Amino acid sequence: MRSLPAALTGAPRGRLVALPAELSSGGVVLAAAMPILFLHVDYQPSLVVTVGGTAVTVKLSDVVVLVVALTAAALAHRRGLGPLRPGIPVWITGFLFLAWIAAATFYPLLSAASYAWKTHLVTGGEFAEYALLAPAVPLLIRRRADGVLVLGTLTAWAVLATIVGLVQWAGWNILHSWGQGRRQPSFVGVEDFAALSAMAIGIGAVTLLWNAQGPVRRGAWIALVAGTVGFVLAGSTAGIIGLAPAALIVAAVAVRRGRATRMSVAACLAAVLLGSVGVVALRAGDFGHFFRFIGARHDNAAAAKNIQTYSQRTLLAYIGVRIWLHHPVVGAGWQASNEFSVFGRELPAAHRRFPHLAPIAFPSAQHPYGVQDLYVETLADLGIVGFTLLAGLFGAGIWPAAKTAFGAAPDAFIGLLALFWLVAALGLWTATGLIAGLPLDALTWLAFGVSSLRLREAAA
Repeated sequence: MRSLPAALTGAPRGRLVALPAELSSGGVVLAAAMPILFLHVDYQPSLVVTVGGTAVTVKLSDVVVLVVALTAAALAHRRGLGPLRPGIPVWITGFLFLAWIAAATFYPLLSAASYAWKTHLVTGGEFAEYALLAPAVPLLIRRRADGVLVLGTLTAWAVLATIVGLVQWAGWNILHSWGQGRRQPSFVGVEDFAALSAMAIGIGAVTLLWNAQGPVRRGAWIALVAGTVGFVLAGSTAGIIGLAPAALIVAAVAVRRGRATRMSVAACLAAVLLGSVGVVALRAGDFGHFFRFIGARHDNAAAAKNIQTYSQRTLLAYIGVRIWLHHPVVGAGWQASNEFSVFGRELPAAHRRFPHLAPIAFPSAQHPYGVQDLYVETLADLGIVGFTLLAGLFGAGIWPAAKTAFGAAPDAFIGLLALFWLVAALGLWTATGLIAGLPLDALTWLAFGVSSLRLREAAA
C-alpha cells in the first residue's frame, strides 16, 4: 500500500497521502513478529531446557516476543517513555493483574492440596511475557508508515491462513486438518484462526467505515472478505459473541462521526451476518447435540459415547463455578483448576448433575481439560479479586479507546480499531481458558497496546 486512511494522516476525508519512503526499525520489527505470533506452536521450532527440575519449553514465538520487547526498550532508552503516557491506566491495571497471578502461584502452597507451583510459575511467566506486547506497540509505532506496515502484514497473513483453511475444508489433509467440510485450524488452531480472522475483519471494517480511498480501500476489502471467510472456516461460535457487538459499535461510532457511507456500513454488517450464519451452518451438528443435551431433542446412543463440544463446555463451566464457590475471594490458585486435587472433589457432583454425558467428557487426572472459559477460570483460579482486576484491565483499554474514537481524526481511527479488537477478544475468550502463549493472547495484548497508541504528529 502506498497511502493511508485520513485517520492516520490528518488529511481531509478521501484524500491520499503518500507514505514516507523510509520505515522505522521498530515498525519493521513489530510487523515481522506478526506471522510468528499467529502461528500454532506445533509449527514452531522449540527448545526444552530444565530449570530447577522443571522442563521449560522455549518456542520461537517466545524469542520473537522478547526481541520485540528489547527493541521497544532500546527505543524507549533513546527517545524516552512519552508514548506510554496515554496508556497509564492499562499499565497500572495490567501490572496489578499480573502481580495477582504471580501471588496465585504461591498461596495454594498454604493448603494441603497438591499444587505443581513450579510448572505453573513457568506458564505464569509466559503469560506475563506476552503482556510485553502492549507497551511495545506505542513505543515501536512512531511513524504513520509503521502502522500501515503492521496492519498490512496482519492482513496478508490472514489471507494466507484463509487460503490454507479453504484447502483443508476442501479435503486436503494438511497441517492437522479436521476433515472435509468441517471447521478447520489452518496453521493457527481453530479458536486462534477465528481470532486472526476477527483482526482482519476489524482492519477491513474500520478502514472502510473511515471512508479510505485508493489502494488502502482495496486492501480493506481484501481484509474484510478474507477475514469473513476465515472466520466461517474457523467455526467459532464464541467469536460471534465478540464479533457482532464489535462491528455494531464501530459502525455506530463511524456513523455518529459522519465518516461512514451507506456502502461501508452495509459491508461491515454483511460481513458479520455472513460470518455468523456461516459459523452456525458449519456447526449445525454440534448445535443438534447440544439441543439433545438440554432435552430439546432426543439423544442417540452414538452421541452418548462421545465428547460433544457444547455439552462438555457446560460441564467444565459447572465444575469451574463449583471450584470458585469453594474459593470465592482469592481462588484456588493460578491454573489450579487443572489440578486433579482441585477439580477431582467436584466430579461426584458433576456426575450427578450431568448423568447422561459420556464418561470421557469428564475431566480426569489423565485428561484435565481445564475450564475453557476465561471468565469462569479467572473466578475459579484467581477468585473475585482476580476477576475484578481482569474487568478493570479490559475497562482500562476499552474506555479510552472509545473516547479516542470520538476524538481528533489523527487518533480516532486507532481508537476505533482498538475498540473493535478488544470487544471481539471479549467474546473469543469465552471459549478459551487462561493458557499462556496463544495467538489470542497476542491479539489481546496488541489490542491493549493499540488502545494506548497516539499519532499526534499525523496532524502536522
